[in-house]
Amino acid sequence: MTKISVKLPGLDLKNPIMPASGTFGFGDVAMAKKFDLNKMGAMVIKTTTPNATTGNPQPQIAVLDDGVMNSVGLTNPGVDAVISQKLTKLRAQYPNLPIVASVGGDSEEDYVEVAKKLASSNLVNALELNVSCPNVATGGMSFGIHPQVVEDLTKKIKSAVDTPIYVKLTPNVTDVVEIAQAAERGGADGLVLINTVLGLGINIKTRKPLLGNNMGGLSGHAIKPLAVRMVAQVHQATSLPIIGVGGIETAEDVVEFILAGASAVEVGSAHFHDELIIPHLAEKLPELLEKLEVNDINDLVGKVEFN
Repeated sequence: MTKISVKLPGLDLKNPIMPASGTFGFGDVAMAKKFDLNKMGAMVIKTTTPNATTGNPQPQIAVLDDGVMNSVGLTNPGVDAVISQKLTKLRAQYPNLPIVASVGGDSEEDYVEVAKKLASSNLVNALELNVSCPNVATGGMSFGIHPQVVEDLTKKIKSAVDTPIYVKLTPNVTDVVEIAQAAERGGADGLVLINTVLGLGINIKTRKPLLGNNMGGLSGHAIKPLAVRMVAQVHQATSLPIIGVGGIETAEDVVEFILAGASAVEVGSAHFHDELIIPHLAEKLPELLEKLEVNDINDLVGKVEFN
């Protein structure tokens, strides 16, 4: 029997596949009703901030040939409502599903407040610090591009909660390794990389940007080689477990990320083409590993053989 279960800090995953933050809302979007979420390795909820936010101007999403651009922003009802209305319901429906809560804000104090509330709710298994969103005017990526800020923020949250912390890194930096090492020094339990790549699309007829917020984050298959490269670099430079994200569409893509150094993966844009992509990947992964003569997916972590 091919083993695809993975153990990470705070997360006991039956398979290494979960949705990227924002993809499945709070487990309450239409897609989430189409299959049993227990087929996921874990559920990652949309980023939560201290107060309700409405996100960016429409249009917020542009589907491209080889990816998706979005400038949704951090639309959410605020941490208190997320706990009382969203997480309570999700946990009641899925008592055994590992849940990862994504933490956002405009200041370090915001991040600490949200992290403490989510951790003390006892409804989540791990926290993902979103220090890498390119679609918000304050907070977001502005935190994730400064090593010292990432280290200090991680340290503050780590000292305020017992829940394992994963720091989500932005690719929009000169040296992602420097940021990863800063998160490690701050006491992070793991890393998630990468978030979207800042991009711009223009409608040549109207001469207007495709997105209401002008620029936005590019995700999808087009960014996969960039994500795989960053995962490999960070795996070689830190000892933290990595959750890889960026353009995963097939079981082969999952294995590629794991060979680069990821222990698990998150899937986002592929949902635009297949709403059941996660259960489909979880089904195909053991078959692929069997063909590759691999008995345990954990044996592949970081096993790329560089020239």
